[in-house]
Amino acid sequence: MGNLLQGKKGIIFGALNEQSIAWKVAERAVEEGAEIVLTNAPAALRFGSINELAKKCNSIVIAADATNMEDIEKLIDQTMEHFGGKFDFILHSIGMSPNLRKGISYDDLNYEYLNKTLDISAISFHKIIKTAYKKDALNEWGSIVALSYLAAQRTVCGYDDMADAKSLLESIARSFGYIYGRDRKVRINTVSQSPTLTTAGSGVAGLSKLLDYAEAMSPLGNGTAEECADYVLTLFSDFTRKVTMQNLYHDGGFSSMSMSLSAMELIEKGLEAEK
Repeated sequence: MGNLLQGKKGIIFGALNEQSIAWKVAERAVEEGAEIVLTNAPAALRFGSINELAKKCNSIVIAADATNMEDIEKLIDQTMEHFGGKFDFILHSIGMSPNLRKGISYDDLNYEYLNKTLDISAISFHKIIKTAYKKDALNEWGSIVALSYLAAQRTVCGYDDMADAKSLLESIARSFGYIYGRDRKVRINTVSQSPTLTTAGSGVAGLSKLLDYAEAMSPLGNGTAEECADYVLTLFSDFTRKVTMQNLYHDGGFSSMSMSLSAMELIEKGLEAEK
């Protein structure tokens, strides 16, 4: 038990089950002294186990579809009512691609599904920030964080239209980060996490191979969900007051690597096996 977030309050979007990074962030935030409100889409609440997390964290759960402006407005209003005023942080941990779920390849995208991917995984971030901004819901030096992935910058086979969504997500953080920082001293960042075995991540084709490759490429190894949660907490804290509009890599060094000895050995083994 620490006090990194003592006295701080916030909303955490996207905790579904114990595999979720948002779940780990919620647990750690409370351990560090924060009070939280948990939220997810009504359908996700039915299939997940968020009520268990709420009980553990002494939190309330407010159902909200992050693509629906009316839901988001009610969520912000109810959160402010619950906390008795403004709060300090928001975590956006939301991502879903109907194209990926249905196995539709990038060169044959269903555009109706693509619109849903972008709305759920990125435009929802803009809607949440816009609502918090309009309602002046966050205290000065508040912090908004969204979870991203390296596929926003580099092509990752099988990540497909989620890569487009992550690119848009990071752009929103920069564009709104300027406005919110200038007007209210609120910072907005994205965290580009290592490939992680979560419910959302499991929809990516070849995830186990990707995890192995990233582990071999990263000098510090893949960042776990728990380690990512710890990093996110530093961005909610007062120690990062002047960090904003950044995409911050939490990937064991993977994003700076071209080739590692371990990865070369994996490739050599694969080539030998093909002979």
